[in-house]
Amino acid sequence: MGRRGSVILAGALLCLAATASWADLAPYTQDFEGLDQGNPGALAGDGWLVFANVFSPDGTVYYYGYGPFPAPNGGAGFSGIDIGQGGPAQGDQQLVTYSDYNNGDHANGFLIEANVFQEQIIGAADVGSTWLFEFDAKRGNIAPDTTAMAFIKTLDPNAGYALTRFFTVDTTDLPDTWDSFSLSIFIDPDLVGQILQIGFLNTTTFYTPSGVFYDNINFELAVPVSLDIKPGSCPNPLNVNSNGDLPVAILGAADLDAGTIDPASIRLAGVAPLRSDYEDVGTPFDPYLGREDCEFDCNEMESDGFMDLTFKFDRQELADALGAADGECIVVGMTGNFWPAYGGGRIVGEDVIVIIDRAATTRTPTDGVI
Repeated sequence: MGRRGSVILAGALLCLAATASWADLAPYTQDFEGLDQGNPGALAGDGWLVFANVFSPDGTVYYYGYGPFPAPNGGAGFSGIDIGQGGPAQGDQQLVTYSDYNNGDHANGFLIEANVFQEQIIGAADVGSTWLFEFDAKRGNIAPDTTAMAFIKTLDPNAGYALTRFFTVDTTDLPDTWDSFSLSIFIDPDLVGQILQIGFLNTTTFYTPSGVFYDNINFELAVPVSLDIKPGSCPNPLNVNSNGDLPVAILGAADLDAGTIDPASIRLAGVAPLRSDYEDVGTPFDPYLGREDCEFDCNEMESDGFMDLTFKFDRQELADALGAADGECIVVGMTGNFWPAYGGGRIVGEDVIVIIDRAATTRTPTDGVI
């Protein structure tokens, strides 16, 4: 999971929708195969909504917003079900999101931010739970100067729909092949009664193409686990110019038997491990989720008497998946499953790494000029 965010406009925060009823969060899954591609109300009938925010050309001034409205299926604004863009894992039908080209302020150079999303209300019973938003995505006809992202956001209707959480995956520069992504959120007590949205947005102007394809959307409960990249090391450097394997571990504890996790299900930033083993290499540390500081959100503690599930990942494959710059601190997400015998539920974890790209910082002579 990449956490490189595009520029977040000050008002990208709206999507003022209070249409969900008061209830605890419920899982949601959609592969779009069962929706009628020819029905203009197919997405709306599945609960999809849209909202637009409009900004000044430089993005510094919020002009106005409109919505929420039921998501259209096709036409010039927001969203549609497309056919024939999937691979074997995506099937025949996919969601495509794009700008609202019905808005004439495109011609004025105003930035149009189009949101397409599902929403629910967080209930008291959700406190202490972790929810995982997973999806597949690939590039559509998105053109330069357009930005796109997937998100989990929460809005407080008792505070003018203020944004209280905003987690994103940048989908601006995806390849034209499918890949899988995920985001997660931990439900704190202060979120009770707030609106939780999962979805996608893009920002563009002058009718610039902005399409991105999405599929295999899942929103479900997950168990957070302690992930440790390069156990015994803090900070955790990833030299993108180095070959070889990167050690990673899911740390066992009194309340987590590492043997209950299916090693083949593990994905680190979407990358599968080369191999796995069991060894006591580290000690769990908080927070399991919400890490962001590459100096302080890691530790050097080693064995603690509990068996850990260890992995080796290909450094280059992981570096390519992250696509980060030298010196950048990256939050790397992990997903996986328990074995079916232990319920088969989802797990989620994350750790922080520092990108080391010596080729980017080393100057070499060229034609006699240094």
